[in-house]
Amino acid sequence: MQKGKVYSVRMRASMNGSHEQGGKHISGGEQLSNYENINQSIHYLMEKALRHSRGKPDFMQIQFEAINEPVKQISPLPIRTHEVDSVKEGQALAWKLLEKSGVPHKVIHTVYKQMSEYSNMRGAILYNIYSGERIDYRGNKGIRVSRMDWDNANFQEWAKLHQLPLTEKVKEALVLASKVASHPSTIAELCWSDDPNYMTGYVASSKLGYQRITKLKEYGDDRGCRIFFVDNVTDLNTYIDFLEKQPIFVQWEEENDKRSN
Repeated sequence: MQKGKVYSVRMRASMNGSHEQGGKHISGGEQLSNYENINQSIHYLMEKALRHSRGKPDFMQIQFEAINEPVKQISPLPIRTHEVDSVKEGQALAWKLLEKSGVPHKVIHTVYKQMSEYSNMRGAILYNIYSGERIDYRGNKGIRVSRMDWDNANFQEWAKLHQLPLTEKVKEALVLASKVASHPSTIAELCWSDDPNYMTGYVASSKLGYQRITKLKEYGDDRGCRIFFVDNVTDLNTYIDFLEKQPIFVQWEEENDKRSN
């Protein structure tokens, strides 16, 4: 991790107006940077939005701010990739992995029945694993996990060892999943991208690691999903504050590496 003062550089982009005006979400992203590399981070995030497969944005906001809190360092989740032949097979596997992570069957059933209501969410939604109810009260905005990154050289070493694509998409997904799973109140996460050209998604948890599934939606579908299953958190605001504001930097050490079974 780079030394010196750390800055959070964030981007969000939409089409047909801003998100607040009902615009279609196109892209979002973040990097942690030192001051000297802020321009590089801004350029990367701008290009990401301008070239996104969801469409051409007509609104974009890029901002950066200094981080004054200590940056917590965590390891990436152990990973396993499941090659499946169909979305039906992938979704059945996701359901099974959620149950193995500790999410009750009836709660998964409830979430899947309601999933179409949240297909255009900009952030994650939180479900209580005991009541089966949504508990974040954020409407269409959801929870935006933020302030996290992974040094690119370190990520590439990790990806080569695990024979995974050296893409920002893989990197960003694992960083977010590792941060979310590092909180003890998180039981599991279910996610697939809103990118119409990307069908791979995952189930992640501290118990099972990052379980990557090659087909969780049909090609061309621009509906995404990000759901966090949580236990009875005593202070929901503190949990959300961790997701949105706690600075996290992922660091992989080969000697501590292990794959998820």
